[in-house]
Amino acid sequence: MKGRRPSSSSPAFGLLLVLVVVLGMGEVIKMGGAAPSAAQCHEERALAVTACMPVVFGKLPTPQCCERARVSHTECICPVITPKVAATIHDINRAVRLIEGCGRRVPRHFKCGSITTP
Repeated sequence: MKGRRPSSSSPAFGLLLVLVVVLGMGEVIKMGGAAPSAAQCHEERALAVTACMPVVFGKLPTPQCCERARVSHTECICPVITPKVAATIHDINRAVRLIEGCGRRVPRHFKCGSITTP
């Protein structure tokens, strides 16, 4: 499986996006200026998936994954959390635990795409 990246409908992709979204959502208030372009958003998602791949295999987020989550824009991630992607995430509480392991408090009832945190 080396070299394979999760597709946008896979459970791995969904878990990675949730991890990135919830880790990065605290930054949305702090970030000002122009919204990122479609190309920038595409690049942010690709970098996040690469940095957070160990999570898919049951490992804790790496420092690179946590850093990527801090700099990613929610406006790039949330639009791709469709009902189909959300349905692939079987344990949102696991995602929350992983995020808290990165030292970020998870806001309750935050809505991002088709996911709302507990």
